[in-house]
Amino acid sequence: MEEGARSCLLQSRSSLEQDIRASYLMDHMISDGVLTGDEEDRIRSKQAAALLELLLRKDNHAYISFYNALVRESYGDLASLLHNSLPLVSPEAEKIQAVLSEGGVPQRPVVFVSRPALMNRVREKLYHLQKEPGWVTVFGMAGSGKSVLAAEAVRDHALITECFPGGVHWLSVGQLDRSDLLVRIQSLCFRLEQQSQEKDPSSSLHRPPGSLEEAKERLRFLMLRRYPRSLLILDDIWDSSVLKAFDIQCRVLLTTRDRSLADCVSGSKSEVAVESGLEEDQALEILALYVNGKPQRLPEQARSIVRECKGSPLVVSLIGALLREFPDRWAYYLHTLQQKKFKRIRKSSSYDYDALDQAMAASIQVLSEEHRERYIDLTVLEKDVKVPAKVLSVLWDLEPEEVEDVLQDFVNKSLLFRDCHHRPYLYYLHDLQLDFLAEMNRSGLESLHTKVVRQYQQRYSQGPPTSGDEECLYWFRFLTYHMAKANLTQELCSLMFSLDWVRTKAQIMGPAHLINDYVEYGAILDKENSEVRGQFQEFLSLNGHQLEQRPFPDVVQLALSQPDSSEVYRQALLQAQERATRGGLYLDWVSLKSLSRLVVQPHQGSIYSACFSHDGTKIASCGSSKTLRVFKSTSGEKMLEIQAHDDEVLCCAFSPDDRLLATCSSDRKVKVWNVERGTLMRVFEDEHEEQVNHCQFTNTRRRLLLATCSNDKFMNTKVSLCNTMFGHLEPVNHCCFSPDDSPPMYVADMFSEQREQTEVMVKCSTWSAGGRTIICAARNAVFVFDVEAAAMLLEIRTSRLSTVQYCHACPSSNLVAIALSHYAVELWDIETSKKMADCSGHLSWVHGVQFSPDGSLLLSCSDDQTVRVWETKKVHTSSAVCLKRDSDVLFNNGDITVVAADNRNRLQVRNGRTGAVMFQSENQESRIRCTAICSQTSAVGLGREDGTIQVLEVPSGTSLATLQGHTRTVLHCQFTPEGHTLITSSEDTTIRVWRWRTGECVVLEGHKEQVRCFSLLTTTPSSETHLLSWSFDGTIKVWDMSSGERLQDLVCHQGAVLACDVSPDGQLFATTSADKTAKVWSSASWECVRLLTGHQDCVRSCRFSWDGRRLATGDDNGEIRLWNVKDGTLLKICSRDNKDAMDSLHGGWVTDLHFSPDNTVLLSTGGYIKWWNVEKGEALQTFYPTGANLKRIHVSPDFSTFVTIDNIGILYILKKVE
Repeated sequence: MEEGARSCLLQSRSSLEQDIRASYLMDHMISDGVLTGDEEDRIRSKQAAALLELLLRKDNHAYISFYNALVRESYGDLASLLHNSLPLVSPEAEKIQAVLSEGGVPQRPVVFVSRPALMNRVREKLYHLQKEPGWVTVFGMAGSGKSVLAAEAVRDHALITECFPGGVHWLSVGQLDRSDLLVRIQSLCFRLEQQSQEKDPSSSLHRPPGSLEEAKERLRFLMLRRYPRSLLILDDIWDSSVLKAFDIQCRVLLTTRDRSLADCVSGSKSEVAVESGLEEDQALEILALYVNGKPQRLPEQARSIVRECKGSPLVVSLIGALLREFPDRWAYYLHTLQQKKFKRIRKSSSYDYDALDQAMAASIQVLSEEHRERYIDLTVLEKDVKVPAKVLSVLWDLEPEEVEDVLQDFVNKSLLFRDCHHRPYLYYLHDLQLDFLAEMNRSGLESLHTKVVRQYQQRYSQGPPTSGDEECLYWFRFLTYHMAKANLTQELCSLMFSLDWVRTKAQIMGPAHLINDYVEYGAILDKENSEVRGQFQEFLSLNGHQLEQRPFPDVVQLALSQPDSSEVYRQALLQAQERATRGGLYLDWVSLKSLSRLVVQPHQGSIYSACFSHDGTKIASCGSSKTLRVFKSTSGEKMLEIQAHDDEVLCCAFSPDDRLLATCSSDRKVKVWNVERGTLMRVFEDEHEEQVNHCQFTNTRRRLLLATCSNDKFMNTKVSLCNTMFGHLEPVNHCCFSPDDSPPMYVADMFSEQREQTEVMVKCSTWSAGGRTIICAARNAVFVFDVEAAAMLLEIRTSRLSTVQYCHACPSSNLVAIALSHYAVELWDIETSKKMADCSGHLSWVHGVQFSPDGSLLLSCSDDQTVRVWETKKVHTSSAVCLKRDSDVLFNNGDITVVAADNRNRLQVRNGRTGAVMFQSENQESRIRCTAICSQTSAVGLGREDGTIQVLEVPSGTSLATLQGHTRTVLHCQFTPEGHTLITSSEDTTIRVWRWRTGECVVLEGHKEQVRCFSLLTTTPSSETHLLSWSFDGTIKVWDMSSGERLQDLVCHQGAVLACDVSPDGQLFATTSADKTAKVWSSASWECVRLLTGHQDCVRSCRFSWDGRRLATGDDNGEIRLWNVKDGTLLKICSRDNKDAMDSLHGGWVTDLHFSPDNTVLLSTGGYIKWWNVEKGEALQTFYPTGANLKRIHVSPDFSTFVTIDNIGILYILKKVE
């Protein structure tokens, strides 16, 4: 101990021995680690003298601990004797304080009472994290001191040195949505990177993570690599989904009201409960500190106040703050609290409502009249919402600094709480304070909310804030709430029926908030215009997955894909037309139709099962991501996400009361979950020996049973807690109870023949609404059986070349939904045996379908990672026809003619302007693989898989020619400009030039592999036209079409030639290949004049500009390169920095390219369609089709109309908005 400190102790020894009670002080000194248990026992008999004697033999830390103990036990006069001789804080203590300050750990509050037993329990749990990552949960009711306790627990040199040498990092969380959580983690990552850079200047700061997943990975890297063995403190966690963002295998201390939150994360876990109230002595100590007195000298009313409020820290603090200004009001405040007995409140807070009511009333009375009015304005705040001073600056029309002064007064009087971990500070009221204000101002609530709206409108008359800061987020989140509460119906509708508001809010907050607004305020909006409300909600529901993308898509372009009758489309068209006058590029989808009601992407991976809850409000889904997710059926907002199994989750099912969810998996386990809390209730891990394919609860509540079925050879189906059902000798794919939970039936017995085969092939079964029939998927078809007669009533065979994956009967009609591997869902009427609808929209295999309990909705889930929700009535009336991608288009004086095969293998010719079918052939005997339109006559050609070519007259359908000769699939066909000749190429490696009216044919032979395409080559206007063909054999061949003579045979590439384009003047042609190169060739010398390298994948497409100066090439990674034809230099790379969710720059391969006539715009197709500024290499516009994998696009000569078909058969005719 320093000499000055020792001398001071000796001089003050007599005063200290007379007044102190050693037992009070020793508790504090033991918690500080100054005294041991043995030393306490030796001192206890001799008390103060022995304590001082021992203290004189210890170090500076003991002196400081003794001084702090005197302060805490209200021996302020004795502590003042020692104050001037306090030794300097040790270097170790200074270091620890620096670590805590750097990590954002809050300072000890001015009025503080030690809780050593609790603190030691927390430290004990933290020591368990020394060797491995894990979680320590400090839980208790609101206001019980959890945050102070957490901060105090880490103020320990030994703890930090031994367990957390990497530091302590504090993050205040609270109630957050997904976007707010991202901002918090971004801030934490920035702080950690900044601190790391200060220690190691060679490390660099990264850009803020753009998504929650990326933020989680960034935080994982920082905590494991740069801050190993550090402690992350998460203060005030409310939601398990938020906590999962921090499940990164690090050491975490969290404070929360919900004890069960840590159940959702992995790793070792321990917990410490915080009592809801302080001990009486501790509460009295707080009151004494507020009034600068000693607990023993407080009036008798103090003890009564503590007992009346049951030691509630919040109420004690409120009263203490009041007493600091009016220390003679003990009796008054006690009387105020006693006006009503405490009663339990069933809200987020566990404080006694009436007591706080009265404390609030007493608190507000001491405010000035001006401040009292402003405090009443806070009635409009939502619970658990923190607001920045800027929001109240708008409300009160004051400078932010003036607002902060007012709020500071409220904070000082414990009327308001401040979150100091934000800059600027955030302010909030306790739930019960808000309850009190709402009750007190019940009659004036509407006018208070009106004031908020009017002040906002005055401040932001030129448009909403777009800064993205806390104030901006508040207005976007709560402006509609204030309008609704103010009963400003017209203004609410005007705002929410505005595409500008939708665009800005979606960009800042994401689509889920918007969809929730339309659901929450739907009743108000419907009074004004229910149709428009539905249109906006439908637009957001269908495009929500697009609005989550970054960079943010053009909302006006997305809205142009809405039906012409939609208000969303009308506003988008007006904006597009206005922007087009300023050079903007927008496309109007004139042939659109969209039937999905909601599209949700809940998982990163295939979705194998999805189901409605029995009340229809929730949807659960699961799949290859091993997770279970629950979301709202109206908006797609996530309600619950659980890492459910160790392998793929194959099925999920709600219990009849929707309280439980069952899941089964390839890991051979069946689990039952509590839906509300997201906790695991039970695991069945020994019942099955192989993967569990399906699970289903009973339909009624008479007796809750769970049936499961698996790949087990001899114990295939189990009814949990009941029995095992034997009989199947092969894997069982599906099980379900009848509507009334009657005994099971053996479906295979109903098949009249080939029973041995059907046992293997039955994929699923479903009961009709009345329970009189069973519908089964088997033999790649759907069968309907009469239960009583045990006889087959109907067999449904789809016309698709695909597998039936699943079926489900509508509970309110005769419809049955069928899921198909060919990306679609079909609806059939089992009474009429007719197909009623074809729900196209998925981009991959559809694994499951289910109707909602009332039959109004239908969901489907797919390998494309989406769940789609359809309105049964709307899809019920839709056309069940879709087109194939191999098409041809004729543009003629403003008319558009489209020819393509449909999904029933018929040739269709459509009017592109009206969508009307001009001609439809009969079903062809063999699959149609290519089509062509003759520009000179009313004829269309088609090539089939069996090698046959047909030429038909339109619209009569008369067969003009049937051309036989190819021995394998015809891959491409094309009429020459004059219309007399039809050229075809085939998998049989030949090209045939037909005089199609006479059947004469010239065969061009020489390629060694299939010929997918060809082009006409004319070097000068007067020269003869030759044919240029290319093949997977890596060669280009030039032919004389009249004689069939091979004029040139060029070995161009080491890999397959994938595309070829001839320059407008015919002097050059370009080739691209799977060898990742492109080449430019001379038509005069037949030599390669340019080798273009740089692509990292197969070069799939190429196109010369109309002036012949540029060549565009596109590859399978979605990259587009622009080249100078003259010298072969690279001019631009398009899309380099904008990879999408499919890990491609273009949503897939770049399959087609076109330049505008003025060479300023480049059009490209892949997973979607993009228009590029040629000079800058920047995207001008993007059109997202419903499907994907566009093969080619047809462009009108004036570059104003674009026609293509996606992989699910939707026709897109896009017209440039003028």
